[in-house]
Amino acid sequence: MPEPCDIGMTKKSGQIRIGIGGWTFEPWRGVFYPKGLAHAKELAYASERLTSIEVNGTFYRSQTPTTFRKWASEVPPGFVFSLKGPRFATNRRVLKEAGDSIKRFLDSGVTELGDHLGPLLWQFAPTKKFDEADFGGFLELLPDTFDGRKLRHVVEVRHDSFLVPDFIAMLRQFNMPAVFTDHVEYPNIADITGDFLYARLQRGQDTVPTAYPPKEIGAWVARLTEWVQGGEPKDLPRVDTAHKPKTVPRDVFAYVIHEGKVRAPAAAMALIERLGG
Repeated sequence: MPEPCDIGMTKKSGQIRIGIGGWTFEPWRGVFYPKGLAHAKELAYASERLTSIEVNGTFYRSQTPTTFRKWASEVPPGFVFSLKGPRFATNRRVLKEAGDSIKRFLDSGVTELGDHLGPLLWQFAPTKKFDEADFGGFLELLPDTFDGRKLRHVVEVRHDSFLVPDFIAMLRQFNMPAVFTDHVEYPNIADITGDFLYARLQRGQDTVPTAYPPKEIGAWVARLTEWVQGGEPKDLPRVDTAHKPKTVPRDVFAYVIHEGKVRAPAAAMALIERLGG
C-alpha cells in the first residue's frame, strides 16, 4: 500500500492519510475493483491503494468486536479507519443527554481495531443549530481515552449558525477539529482548532476521471501539504480570522466523498500519487 505521506519531514512530523467513504459500492466493481474480484477481498484491495477509509455503517448500526477485529486483520500496517459515531448520539434534540449512546458505541469494540483506529467522526444534521451550552455538554461527553487507547474526535456541523467565533473558541478549548466539508451548501470551516485536520472533499464530479480536475487536485495537494506542515491555506475560509494557531506539524485526514462517488477512489489515488505516497 502507499505509505502515509510525511512530506519529507522528520518521523515526528504529521502524516497525511487519504481515502474514501466505505469500500462496498457496486458501481466501483469493474471501475475501481477489477472485474470478478471477490466481494470479500474488496477491503484488502482498497487498503493496498489508499491509506484510510471512513466507515459510514457505524452511523446507522452497531458493529461487533469480531467485525472490528476482522477489518483490522485485512488491512496493512499504517492503514487506519475513521469511524462515524452513531446517529443515536448526534441526531437528538438534547445533545448533552447522549452519554449512553456514546458509551454503547465505544463498548461495541472500536478499540479492537488497535493501531488501525483513526478519528471518530461525529456528524450532525443540517437542521441542528448551535446551542453553546448544549453542544459544549456534548463535547464534554467525548473521552480522551478509552480501553487504554487515546481517542481522536472530530465534529461535522452543517448549519450556518455554527459560523461564529464562540463555536471556534469552544473547539479550541476542547482541542477538537471541525471537518472542512468542501461542500456547496454546508459550512466550510478551515479554522485550526485541534492537533489534526479532517477534510471531506464533496465537490467532485463523476464526469471528471479523477472527480476533481487536475488543477484542483493540485490545489488540494498544496492545501494538505500546508496543513501537515502546520500552516493555514490562505484560500480556505476561516471564522475567527484574528486567531493565529501555533505552527506545528499536524496529522491530516482527507476523504473524497462526492454525491455519485464513482470516481472517488481515482481522486484519492491521484492525491496520494501527487503527494509522493
